[in-house]
Amino acid sequence: MISSSTAAEVARGVSRLLIQEGYSPILEFTLPNGRRLDVAAIGAGGEMLGVEIKVALADLRGDGKWPEYLDYCDLFYFAIPPDFPPEHVPPETGLIVADRYGGAIVKPAEAQSLHASRRKAVTISFAKVAAERLSAILDTIAETSSPNLVIPNATHES
Repeated sequence: MISSSTAAEVARGVSRLLIQEGYSPILEFTLPNGRRLDVAAIGAGGEMLGVEIKVALADLRGDGKWPEYLDYCDLFYFAIPPDFPPEHVPPETGLIVADRYGGAIVKPAEAQSLHASRRKAVTISFAKVAAERLSAILDTIAETSSPNLVIPNATHES
C-alpha cells in the first residue's frame, strides 16, 4: 500500500502523466518475482513501464530491491516529489518528478526489451489485476446505489 499522503500524491501525478503519454497505469502491481511496483503501466505497443516512488531520502538509500524490477519492465523510473534532491536517484534509471496535479519526465528511461514469454506473463497478469479491480469498483457502485442488492461471491472488506 502506498504509505504516505505525499507518496499517494506522487502516484496520482505519475498516473496522470502516464495517461497523457499514452500508457494505462495501475497502482501497486505485483510482479511474478513477488516484488510490487508502486505504479505499473502498459503502452499501446504492449511495452511495460515500472515506477518506484520515493519521498524520503532514507527510503531511497535503503532500497536495494529496485534492480529486481528491471527484468519485468521495458522502461523503469523512479518518481519523486518536487522537493526531493534528484542527484540521489540512481543514474541508470529514468526520473519522473510529480505532485498531485501531474508530472514530468526529467530523465527518460533507457529502453530494454523483455523476452516474449516474460512479456506475455506480465501482460496477462496486468490485464487480470486491472479487470478484477474494475469489477470490485463496479460491485461497490452497485451496492451503494442499490443497498439491498445481493452480489453472489462478492468479498467485502471490513
